[in-house]
Amino acid sequence: MLISLAQITGKVKKMVKEGIIVKCISNLYTVKCNNLLIEVKPRGNFRNKNITPLVGDKVIVDVEKKVIDNILDRKNKLIRPPLANIDQVIIVTSVKHPDYSSLLLDKMIMILEYNNIRPILCFTKLDLCNENEKNKFKEIMTYYKNIGYITITNDELDVFKSLFKNKLTVFTGQSGAGKSTLLNKIDSGLHLKTGEISKALNRGKHTTRHVELFEIYDGLVSDTPGFSALDITNIDINKIKDLFVDIKKYSNTCKYSDCMHVKEEECNIKKKVEDGTILKSRYNSYVNFINNKMNRTFK
Repeated sequence: MLISLAQITGKVKKMVKEGIIVKCISNLYTVKCNNLLIEVKPRGNFRNKNITPLVGDKVIVDVEKKVIDNILDRKNKLIRPPLANIDQVIIVTSVKHPDYSSLLLDKMIMILEYNNIRPILCFTKLDLCNENEKNKFKEIMTYYKNIGYITITNDELDVFKSLFKNKLTVFTGQSGAGKSTLLNKIDSGLHLKTGEISKALNRGKHTTRHVELFEIYDGLVSDTPGFSALDITNIDINKIKDLFVDIKKYSNTCKYSDCMHVKEEECNIKKKVEDGTILKSRYNSYVNFINNKMNRTFK
């Protein structure tokens, strides 16, 4: 059972401990050091050095002064949501209310691939679909599974429980996709706030206001604020084709070694799209990102 610093007041001498940041609200951080939760602030010189601690950071804290002394090396980080040392991200993707967006899903996958974080895909709200729609989404799920991604639905609770052990797992996705609802099903003790879907905007209202890690099935899990826009400006245009595992697989079969698979003649990737080997929506996402980068480059 976790105990607070107040419970051991008077017994703690000046000391430093290593821990992990599990919560951040404004400039106040909660650090878990073994079974001790300590509320701390960053040292004043962090701001001068342009250093911002993130949830998931492994840190050294001065227990007596209640400050973060140092941030240990990160293996990765995301700016939005602001998290560090992530092992895997579960992308919660609604098929209805809000409607399915292959572009948003592929953008999330691409950004995770770029940051060397394992994407896990979770499709929600299939119960709102008719049979034809269900079959369509089953085909989409099978495709993503076949190219190497763990792909599940929100009903497969036992699968989730097996994924968490010794991992820092992030739940993210479009607002209203059901992230908090799903986490409440996995661990009924969380009592995370859930929201309704705006019919006018076809998207959810943000219910997660800060980043926090919860202990679930021997791992740490975060329910992050929902978002609908992701920045890819830091990704080099020439790296995009390698971040699409299905396109990368066939890239070296094109006539030209520097083929971008967009306007080139005799492009084998285009042929793979035509014969159904590569999912058309995946290719459309790829072209969208390439064009987006080219437009920014030539402005």
